[in-house]
Amino acid sequence: MTTPRSDSAPADGWRTFLWLWSSQAISVLGSAVAGFAFTIYLTQTRFPLAAQKPQLAAALSLTALAWTLAATVTAPLAGTWTDRHDRRRIMLMCDVLGAGLTLLLMALLLRADTPLWVLVLTSGLMGVVSTFHGSAFDASYTSLVPRARLPRANGLMQTIWSASGLVGPAAAALLIGVPAVLRDHGGPPWIAGLRDGVPFAYAVDGASFLLAALVLSRLHVPSPARPADTGDRSFRQDMTFGWRFIGARRPLLALLLTFAVANLCGSGLGVLEPLLVKFSLADDWTARGSSFQAALATLGIVQSVGGVLGGVIISTWGGLRRVRVLGVLVPMVVSGVALIALGLSGTVLAASLALFVSGVMLPAMNAHSQSIWQSQVPTHMQGRVFSVRRLIAQFTTPASAALAGLLAAQYPPGGVLVAAGALYAAVAALQLLNPSLRPLGDAPAPTS
Repeated sequence: MTTPRSDSAPADGWRTFLWLWSSQAISVLGSAVAGFAFTIYLTQTRFPLAAQKPQLAAALSLTALAWTLAATVTAPLAGTWTDRHDRRRIMLMCDVLGAGLTLLLMALLLRADTPLWVLVLTSGLMGVVSTFHGSAFDASYTSLVPRARLPRANGLMQTIWSASGLVGPAAAALLIGVPAVLRDHGGPPWIAGLRDGVPFAYAVDGASFLLAALVLSRLHVPSPARPADTGDRSFRQDMTFGWRFIGARRPLLALLLTFAVANLCGSGLGVLEPLLVKFSLADDWTARGSSFQAALATLGIVQSVGGVLGGVIISTWGGLRRVRVLGVLVPMVVSGVALIALGLSGTVLAASLALFVSGVMLPAMNAHSQSIWQSQVPTHMQGRVFSVRRLIAQFTTPASAALAGLLAAQYPPGGVLVAAGALYAAVAALQLLNPSLRPLGDAPAPTS
């Protein structure tokens, strides 16, 4: 038997949430800087030639696959651990581990002969750390924020990711260009002698993890007490609890499976977008006197501007109060159409417009989904249930990364995006006709 979540947030919970949110925003920004720099490293330094397209596609796919597969597979373990242990301590340890792994990657990228499998393995370890941190974080802020403010908190959370995509590429591009600028102006040899500034991006990421850990060490983040009747459950029983909870609620399961399809169609964008810019849009940005880095950064920045706008709208508005599932499914349909438009685009401008629309839709989609789940799952169960939710919704993400790499090695990336967008929009449109999804989030979950 379960009960809806109570609204017992501490008096200073909103203030604590804002501190937690701002510190983690800095860490997310650092990771965005490093992630963009890594893409530049693979496309321009490791596999710069047109004849290396299959190797580049494989490298982009394998590193993305390692991260997402590790994060997805360990999600149930992370969720169970979150509900059994101090959530603040989990986040603190993950920030410290994230800093260590990031600085290790910085050292590896300073070497010209680092094997690709080492980078893939490190990416997988980062995925594990991320899923433990994400599980603890997602379950923590619902304990801090009053129910009435949760939609705004969810909007702020979505704004983090969008803002990082806005600032990250620009900051990474500046850092990458530092050695070249110093070479032209007689800078210190130990910096000017570097082939690029990718290691600087990882140094920024490592520092952001440590700053987030420092702020977190000063905060009080409550971990809800486990009810007395659950104290004797084994770790294995707790790991299966989330499956039973979701399996007994078919509308939630249907919504999750829709997200699984959405992730299958959309998660390959991280692999396909650099290939689209490098090969399909090359004539356009070359004719304009631009560069691959600038064109790729432009797409990322424009998409993130849309995401920031969408996040501001949802955090100010608070989202739908009734039929919240429409706030998930309608943006999904629009995002699918935008993916089709991206695949058909022949210029950086057209691609930017498609990604802007997609960026605006993402915060509304995710914030409404998060609000639905927060209203349905008691706080002390959220680690276990949310981790299974993450696993079901994202189990197609590794497959998407692998499939995108395989298809992009054989077909134009634009055509792959068109097919993915058509499937995305069609599945979401069909779910709009599913009457069982309409009441989701409008009332607390049944108690048994």
